[in-house]
Amino acid sequence: MGEHAKHWRANVFLFEEENETAANVVLETGSTSVHGVGSARRRPSDPEIEGIGEELATGRAMIDLGRRLLGITEADIEAIEGHSVHVAEQP
Repeated sequence: MGEHAKHWRANVFLFEEENETAANVVLETGSTSVHGVGSARRRPSDPEIEGIGEELATGRAMIDLGRRLLGITEADIEAIEGHSVHVAEQP
């Protein structure tokens, strides 16, 4: 890892109501918090299978959080460089 390892913590909060699951992911960096949200909806014709709605809503919330974090990174770089930048999702 290296001498300058840091620890960031992510918490997932799940809310279920009838056929809907909502997830909020909060990333704590020590100096800021970044939030992501996601949801999943089970169709009435789909069988109830434990955990699928939670997995899907959480996955979507994590994707949202990642995109928000990339947006923060872009804004930080733009503030330093003085022009618009785009950070790719993949290298």
